[in-house]
Amino acid sequence: MKDKPTLTYQLPTQSCLSHTFGKPPFPHETSDHCGVDRFYNLEKRLTPFDRKGLLTWLATRKSYTWNVDRSHEWNMRNHMLELPQNRPEADLNNWQIWFVGHATVLIQIGPYNFLTDPVWCEYVSPKQGQGPQRACPAGIALEHLPTIHGVLLSHNHYDHMDLATLEWLHEKFEMPIYTGLGNSHYMPKHLHVIEMDWWQEIPFHDELKIAYTPAQHASGRGIRDQNRALWGGFSLLAKTGHCFFAGDTGYAGHFKQIHERYGDARVALLPIGAYEPRKLMRYVHMNPQDAFHAHLDLHAHRSLAIHYRTFQLTDEKRDAPEHELQQAMKSSSKLVNPFYCIREGHFIRA
Repeated sequence: MKDKPTLTYQLPTQSCLSHTFGKPPFPHETSDHCGVDRFYNLEKRLTPFDRKGLLTWLATRKSYTWNVDRSHEWNMRNHMLELPQNRPEADLNNWQIWFVGHATVLIQIGPYNFLTDPVWCEYVSPKQGQGPQRACPAGIALEHLPTIHGVLLSHNHYDHMDLATLEWLHEKFEMPIYTGLGNSHYMPKHLHVIEMDWWQEIPFHDELKIAYTPAQHASGRGIRDQNRALWGGFSLLAKTGHCFFAGDTGYAGHFKQIHERYGDARVALLPIGAYEPRKLMRYVHMNPQDAFHAHLDLHAHRSLAIHYRTFQLTDEKRDAPEHELQQAMKSSSKLVNPFYCIREGHFIRA
């Protein structure tokens, strides 16, 4: 009897210690969000950045309080009911959205398959064995992915830009990686990276356009490169609808701007986790109430929660984002469009 093939639900983190001390060049033209040596958010802080408070929190926080039963989480992968398939004949109106974990989502729009911020690594850091560890395996094994036609890479933080996964995907699919200005500096030169500025649109075949949209966040993988690469979200624009991926963001006016430009989101992928302590996180991460407001700003027909459960990045409990989002929904009108929280490896039809 032949052994079953090994499936990859997580990868060792690829060492990239050089990123912690490197300072990339900055050849970008100045704009409303780009200065002489770094990028900026469109909305200014109401209070100064509390660097001392952030350093104190980092030095004193308890980083591993979720107490996850990892063996139970791994056993859950043995009960997959359905796997994504290639759909070369699918109608462009046939959409499926699979939650892989954290900010990684498989978007299937007709025959086209996209991955957002693909992260299958075990530790989100510059080195295996350090930093936040994966609390649960990815919801889909790498070997079970359909053909990936494009990667939407929001920014360069370690829990969003995973070099080990990007290398694996490139070896299998050689797909283009769409991302913000300056991010190609951190990736191997043989990868097919396409950098974009906010509001830039690129045609994808004849039926889709990819737009890079603003977000309120930051970038950096070390101590000398803060905000020297651009962060953002993506809008996939088809004649059958608008799929919005927020990337990583605080709540700000860009959600209304995206709706004004592209219309109602047929589906929105919105982050709901990594928000405590609120004083430090409010400008870079939405809490569930913020995400609900973004859902309304986008006039989303349905939204899917991301950026929670997989890596403990901040102080809230693992199940708090989902519970708080449910409370926000209960306090709203019964006519409000749905905002789903689903488990890794499951999907919604949009």
